[in-house]
Amino acid sequence: MAAIRDCPAPDPHPGGPTRYAVPPGAVDTHAHVIGLPPAYPFVEERSYTPPEATAERYLAMLDATGMAHGVLVQVSVHGTDNRLLVETLRAHRERLRGIAVIPLGLPDRELAALKEAGIVGLRLNVLFGGGVGLGEVARYGALAREMGWHLQFLLDARSLPPIAGSLADLPVPLVFDHMGHMPASEGVDHPGFRTLLGLVRDGAYVKLSGAFRDSVTGPPYADTVPFARALNEAAPERCLWGSDWPHVAAWDGPPKLPALLDLMAEWVPDEARRRMLFVENPRRLYGF
Repeated sequence: MAAIRDCPAPDPHPGGPTRYAVPPGAVDTHAHVIGLPPAYPFVEERSYTPPEATAERYLAMLDATGMAHGVLVQVSVHGTDNRLLVETLRAHRERLRGIAVIPLGLPDRELAALKEAGIVGLRLNVLFGGGVGLGEVARYGALAREMGWHLQFLLDARSLPPIAGSLADLPVPLVFDHMGHMPASEGVDHPGFRTLLGLVRDGAYVKLSGAFRDSVTGPPYADTVPFARALNEAAPERCLWGSDWPHVAAWDGPPKLPALLDLMAEWVPDEARRRMLFVENPRRLYGF
């Protein structure tokens, strides 16, 4: 069994000047809060061991980067134990929303409590240990429809062609993380990325995020630009931005948030479309 590696800590100085002004009301749609054992245990099957990432540090990052709101996604190392996520949402009801990871079969009262706390979607994750996979995706889709939630997917777009039809049939909005989380070296003509483009054109949302995960050339992540531009051209009204703070499993060192924000000037050069991505699209999807 491979050793579980310790993650580097995020950049302690997240602010700094950017090439453009982040529009008022901007939303960071992808980040995590992380607790430490024994209060918040890590699952044994995790893919990495992260440092603590507190709500206070996350809110400070939002302030430093000009973000009005944030969406916290249940981190894989806590499995289906959403306690820290829910506690954080309840303490910051106006500013935050959340995406949970849950087993099927939760009692109605627990589902209602999640929704009351600010949960607006469920995440299915096939890339990191501790996530919930796609084996019961139809049942998760039915549950999400019942709760008024969407489904968010962390997967490698290269795996999409054989399953795209079943995903497209789900009765809820779909959100794909990190532009499909596939190596940029595969190119925009890869069948998996073309499939992702088709899903986005047909109604799915996609997060223009994770440059440091998809790039094979490293900063300034120029090899990711064609992917982001293709997705934004496919559906500018369904593109979202996420910081991916605290940048877990960034084995080459954490990215600089001003650099990630600067990259948006290349990914989405049009100012009106950037406003859609930062403000209008996430406010509609997450209910701010």
